Amino acid sequence: MSIQPIAELFGFPIDNDSQDAVRARQYQFCPFSNKGPNCTKDSITNPLGVCSIHHGDGMAVICPVRLQEDWLLAEHAARFFFPANYRWAIFLEVRLKDRHGISAGNIDVVLVAYDNNGSVIDFGSLEVQTVYISGNIRKEWFQPCMDDIISYRAANWSQIRKSVPVPDYLSSSRKRLMPQLLYKGGSLNAWGKKQAVAVHSAFFDTLPSMPTVTAENADIAWLIYDIEFDSTQNRYKQKLARTVYTEFKTSLDSISFAEAGLIDDFMVQLQSKLTVQLAGSPQTEHSDLSSGEPDGDALDDIIENL
Repeated sequence: MSIQPIAELFGFPIDNDSQDAVRARQYQFCPFSNKGPNCTKDSITNPLGVCSIHHGDGMAVICPVRLQEDWLLAEHAARFFFPANYRWAIFLEVRLKDRHGISAGNIDVVLVAYDNNGSVIDFGSLEVQTVYISGNIRKEWFQPCMDDIISYRAANWSQIRKSVPVPDYLSSSRKRLMPQLLYKGGSLNAWGKKQAVAVHSAFFDTLPSMPTVTAENADIAWLIYDIEFDSTQNRYKQKLARTVYTEFKTSLDSISFAEAGLIDDFMVQLQSKLTVQLAGSPQTEHSDLSSGEPDGDALDDIIENL
């Protein structure tokens, strides 16, 4: 990855000194169709204006609003939801309730088709999912960059010890995306309404393989976007890489259940642990609970500390 991780700061690379980039940093503007003109990521008064980070040979999109560039995702979802001649409108954060009046959460984007009299004739839901990260990007990267961007650019980051923010795709899909599909998507599927999910290509590539169907037989359209650097503008631009069509239940099953490994390998692991315990040796690998994937509470703490 790049030595410093910030790919986009308030919508622009940190070495972009165009008038638009300088204004965005100064006034904390969001150029990607946020609900208002300003970035609100993590805080209204002190937003974390990092849209994406460098990761490996590519990048990871960490703010869902970033995928709203030019409202391409709404245009592409509408092609799946409605006939080409339908007129439609966009509504953000629409509350969905279950049959008992209990909130099932807010739908990120609802596209509503309407007739000449302004009456609703159809609708579809669009969820936008990006990845959460570990590491305190605000304290170690964002704030130093905002305090003195010239010094930040000139710093020899190879000599500065900083924790590297790491995308947590597994938890983002199983803890965040999966509940959205289950709770909100379950109601929409019961109503026979189509759904779309917009994701960055790096996120989609981490999901389990899902059986695909034709667009006509699909319940869900996965809108998969690439974020590519445009050297002429010194900006990253979004484009639709591909669309994958799936059925609702098979998507849930694929994401929910991990593919089983070999039971013989697990038995060997258990035998090793038992042998150590019976020999009375100290169990240095005391707990696997702290050896990798964060649990739910730990992940919430990571997100709240960004």
